[in-house]
Amino acid sequence: VQTYTVLGIEHILAGIDHLLFVLALVILVKGTRRLLLTVTAFTIAHSITLALATLGVINVPGPPVEAIIALSIVFVASEIVQQARGREGLAARRPWLVAFSFGLLHGLGFAGALAEVGLPQNAIPLALLFFNVGVEIGQLLFIDGVLLLSALVMRLTAGRFHTAKAAIVPAYAIGGIASYWVIE
Repeated sequence: VQTYTVLGIEHILAGIDHLLFVLALVILVKGTRRLLLTVTAFTIAHSITLALATLGVINVPGPPVEAIIALSIVFVASEIVQQARGREGLAARRPWLVAFSFGLLHGLGFAGALAEVGLPQNAIPLALLFFNVGVEIGQLLFIDGVLLLSALVMRLTAGRFHTAKAAIVPAYAIGGIASYWVIE
C-alpha cells in the first residue's frame, strides 16, 4: 500500500505532461470545489483505463497515446485563451466532462509507466488502487502549491495588471510545450 501510494505521488509530481494538464485545469476552472471535482473526474477516468491496460483488456501503442495526451494539453491551453477572450468553451462549461474524457487517455499513459515498475502478482487490485490514490494525492499537493503561489502573486501584483488576461501567458507556454511534444 505504501509503496504504490508513494509511486503514484512520485509519478504525478515527476510527470510534466500530467502536471501541465492539471495546471491548465487550475487556470481554467473557477471555484475550488468545482476544480476538485474536475480533478477527481480526471483521476476516476485514468484509473479505469490504467486498470484495463494493466490487466491486458486493452492494448494501445505508446507513441499515439503520448501524442493524443499532448493534444489534450493543447486543447485545455486553447480553452484558457478562449476564456480570457470572453468565449466560454466546453472545458469552461463542463470541465469535469473534459477532464474525464482526457483522463481516459492519460490512464493509458500511466499504464506504460506502471508497466516499467511492475505490479505484485498477488496484489494487483490493491497496488492499482493505491497507485491511483497516490496520483490523486500528488495532484492535490500540486494544486495546493499552485493556488498558494497564485495567491502570493496576486497579493504582490494587486491592481497592476488584468488577471484574466494574464492567464494567457501560461496558456501559451503550456500549449507551446505540448505542441512541441505532439510534433516530437
